[in-house]
Amino acid sequence: MGWNIALPILILSLGGLLVSAGIEDARTREIANWKTATVALLAPLWWYASGLAIWPDMALQIGGALAVFAVFLVAFHIGAMGGGDVKLIVALALWLPFPAFLSMLMVMSIAGGLVTIVMMIERAYKKSSGQIEVPYGVAIAIAGLLALREPLLNQFQ
Repeated sequence: MGWNIALPILILSLGGLLVSAGIEDARTREIANWKTATVALLAPLWWYASGLAIWPDMALQIGGALAVFAVFLVAFHIGAMGGGDVKLIVALALWLPFPAFLSMLMVMSIAGGLVTIVMMIERAYKKSSGQIEVPYGVAIAIAGLLALREPLLNQFQ
């Protein structure tokens, strides 16, 4: 069996971390650094277990994550996203190949819009004012979980 069992364990671990981060963000509007760090630190195990070559595959994953960091750092700078959200997206970029990551971003955008609408309805229902703090970690977790569906299903075929 060897590393074959490692792939589903890693995928399920990532899934658990994403669920936990989404719940935490919904409750506190923060994502613990240890959760994001764990996602990032598990990525090299994922690479090894899934058979990525040291060069160029792993280098591409790291380079892609750095590019994602640069793009989402701008979103953080203008106040569109929180730091925990950016860190979680970058950590996920270490796991997903570029096409899967782009799909994840599309799902994340749609889920983020839906979360925002729910927050706006909640604000209107409670008749409160002020700026809405959208727990974007919820959208990131949903998109990340959906992105994990294919690799997990591939393990059991």
